[in-house]
Amino acid sequence: MTDWTRRRVCALAGGALMAAVAPHVARGRSRPRVVVIGGGIGGATVARYLAGLKTLDVTLIEPKPNHVTCFFSNLYLAGLRSLASLTFGFEALAERHGVTMIQKAATAIDPASSTVELQSGERLTYDRLVLAPGIAFNFGEIGGYDEAAAKIMPHAWNAGPQSEVLRRQLESMEDGGVFVIAAPANPFRCPPAPYERASLVAYYFKQFKPKSKILILDAKDQFSGQELFQDAWSRHYPGMIEWLPAQFIGRTKAVHAATCSVVTENQTFKAAVANVIPPQKAGLIAERAGLTDSTGWCPVDPATFESTLQPGIHVVGDAIVGGDMPKSAFSANSQAKACAFAIAASLTGSPHFPPRLFNSCYTFLAPDDAFTNAITFAPEDGSIRTIKMFISKVGESADVRRRTAHQAVGWYSAFTADVFG
Repeated sequence: MTDWTRRRVCALAGGALMAAVAPHVARGRSRPRVVVIGGGIGGATVARYLAGLKTLDVTLIEPKPNHVTCFFSNLYLAGLRSLASLTFGFEALAERHGVTMIQKAATAIDPASSTVELQSGERLTYDRLVLAPGIAFNFGEIGGYDEAAAKIMPHAWNAGPQSEVLRRQLESMEDGGVFVIAAPANPFRCPPAPYERASLVAYYFKQFKPKSKILILDAKDQFSGQELFQDAWSRHYPGMIEWLPAQFIGRTKAVHAATCSVVTENQTFKAAVANVIPPQKAGLIAERAGLTDSTGWCPVDPATFESTLQPGIHVVGDAIVGGDMPKSAFSANSQAKACAFAIAASLTGSPHFPPRLFNSCYTFLAPDDAFTNAITFAPEDGSIRTIKMFISKVGESADVRRRTAHQAVGWYSAFTADVFG
């Protein structure tokens, strides 16, 4: 891993957070309790960095025994990584960092009494609560698409079993078949991911099913990184990927799982394999707790990530209304550190400074061709605004793209170590 990559991973200087807060704690007070719901990137990061202060009682509630990263899961679909290499447990958070782990589901939140109810019926009290609930799917917006249909036409937008289903389908597909990706309207988790998926599945087809085609049915008329993707498709996979924007086909209205068909406003498309990515909203527990607005997402104070609807509860990650900040893993990690700083300041009296927020992503076009971005954000007028941005350009040399793909592997290792310890 290069120094440059390491600096990007540590952009918010988590060690500096601990150093800044530590002198202001341990003045004879009992340890305040912070409860974190959700063990994905945002939740695990908040828990790790607050527990590192050694002056707060930090509990992380997560029913799953491990977390499978959505980022890099398209490499799994292409046969370039194993699912095990994308899977992380919470042992280091508990054993090395002192986080109390509860492997149960949180079912309800009572802001009035500052309690969380678990599926077992137990209740936990908190001084501060952090939700990192991730996303839920608006299944009702696509006729015929529900959890049962998703077993036949997988979304694979939560990595793990759904990824395995989609990969088996791609492996079983006859050469010459059509792989249909139904991409949702904004906002949704990881804006470049449907198009990275198309790229890496095209790489797999090129090796093993060269007569096959990929059809992207998009609910948008443009998408993140469009010029970079379309340039790569013409270079690596000429004639294999076709993108149909909303202006030509309209949004996806319905699916027929029995015939593996996707129905848009203007046409019906028959697929050998269909990857239907439905519209999204904040995780259901956030909705039940009154943390979502009419958009289905959670509005927050961009300096502290405290809910603007429920004081004393913070929300980080894909579930929030993020302004210019995309719904990505690195965004969640950056927000989580800023949130941890704000909570520490609130509970310990340490100084609190307006955060600088970051997003850094790597996107694969082929195994040795990747592009990257690095964006700085800051709170401004009640929202999160872009301050500075770098993104790869069309026309970069093959050597530059190979180095970027290599750096991506180092970035992944360092980033997941920062989150899960």
